[in-house]
Parts: sequence; C-alpha cells; structure tokens
Amino acid sequence: MRSAAADLARPGAAWAVPGLVFFCLFALVPMVGVVYLSLTSWDGLSDPQFTGLQNWSRFLGDGQMWQDTVVTAVLLVGNIVVQAPISILLGVWSAGKQRNRAVLSAIFFLPLLFSTAATAVMWRQLLDPNFGIPAKLSGLIGDTNLLGSQSGAVACLVLVTSWQFIPFHTLLYQGAARTVPETLYQAAAIDGAGRVRQFFAITLPQLRNTIVTSTIFMVVGGLTAFDIVLLLTDGGPGTDTSILPFAMYQTGFQTYDYGYASVIASFLLLLATGASFVMVKLSGYDKMTSTLEGM
Repeated sequence: MRSAAADLARPGAAWAVPGLVFFCLFALVPMVGVVYLSLTSWDGLSDPQFTGLQNWSRFLGDGQMWQDTVVTAVLLVGNIVVQAPISILLGVWSAGKQRNRAVLSAIFFLPLLFSTAATAVMWRQLLDPNFGIPAKLSGLIGDTNLLGSQSGAVACLVLVTSWQFIPFHTLLYQGAARTVPETLYQAAAIDGAGRVRQFFAITLPQLRNTIVTSTIFMVVGGLTAFDIVLLLTDGGPGTDTSILPFAMYQTGFQTYDYGYASVIASFLLLLATGASFVMVKLSGYDKMTSTLEGM
C-alpha cells in the first residue's frame, strides 16, 4: 500500500496543497479554537479560564436555546420548501430560449446584488403596519402588524430570505439545466412526451446533483445567517424569532460571554456538518461521477 507521502509526491497531488493549507488555516484552526473556547469562561479581555463541560451543561439545560433551535429548524425548512421549487422552475425557464428571457432573467436576479442589510432595512419599511404594504392591504390580511406575532414574523423572514436568495439558487439551476443533452428531449418528444412529462422524467433527474448542492447551501446558510433576523425582527416579538446564530451574536457581542457563545457556535457546526453528511449519504451524491447521467 502506498504511503501518504508517496501520494503527495505525485505531480497532480501538489495542486491540492494550497487548498489544503487554506482549509487548515481558515477553517480547521478556527473550528478547533471555537471548540476549545466552549470549554472556558472568557469575556474577551482577560485570559480564558478552563471550566470543562460547564458551558455545555448550561446549554443542554437552557430552555431558551432549545426554543431557538426549534425556530431555527422551522425557518430552515420553510426556506427550503419555498426556495427549492421556485428556484428550479425559474432556473429551468431561464435556461431556455424564450422571448425576452435575458431581460426578465436580469430583473429576477436583481435581489442577488443587494446586501442583506439593505434588503432587511428595505423590507422592514415595506412591512411597516402603518405606511407599508400591509396597511394598503388591511382589508385582505386583517392585522397589519405582521411582525407583531410569531407566525407572521416567521412568515416574513421566510419571504424576505427567499426573495433575496432565490436568484442565487436559480443561477445554479440555470447552469445545470443548460448542460442537459438536447438529444434526451428530442428522443422524449419522438416518444410522445409533453413538456410536463419531460420535466419530471428528464430535467429533474439530470438536476439531481444540483438539487443536493443547492439544498446543502440552504442548510449551511440557514444555520449561519443572523443579520436578517437582527435587522428585520431583532429576535422579536419578544424572543419568538430568536435563532441560534442570533443567540450566538447576542451572547458573544452583547453580553461578552464568549465561552457560552462558542458552545452555540460548536453546536451549529455539528448541526451543519451532520445535516450535510446525512444529505450526501441519503442522496448518493458521494457516488455520483457525472452530471450527464442520461448519456
């Protein structure tokens, strides 16, 4: 059996060294540091004091953290349910040759150019209960203070997040849809398959790799983003829309309890890694070798 040193000595393996060094310096080392800090008590100024599993024990018994976990999961599932089908449909459509497709695609992709801060501030004004969209549609939606209830605030967070990031996932699907061999559609048309049948029998199976990749991006992004919650709802009403990344920000940068904040960060790391691993295994993504599965 060849040694690892022999593998690294191969010319092709040398290309992986810069990426490996980058990963170790900017991913692996910070992750190890966060895990270590989760075992300490640290205010950011004095030296960290090792406390063992005290912070973890506190986390496991913290009811607010488990509520934040549930809200995080609800927002995550809501974003996937809303973003995935819309992104697939828009991506497949924008990969076609329809009239004015380029112009309309450019309009659809505009939200991708805005920062999350600008998006949140804009939508907070649009959702204002007195002067925003809800006030104009009061006869249709009833209560105009959509951000004043947990269900309304969660729905608004899903709406705003989807509005901003659907264009990104649409780009992924657009690129993937353009790689589907035209001969597959031609053969299906000869067999009498219509557009709907072709979509489900050809397009979706060919987008399998991209669907897994896009969903992993949604999961990881949903478990790390907090700025949209900070600027749109500030975790309110009360703590009804507080999610784990937002709680980590508050604990670390408002109460200066970096040890406990590191526990939340480590827990998020475990969730993101575990979710991605499960998705890859269940989808068989790790065994896929080609996107041209029909060739």
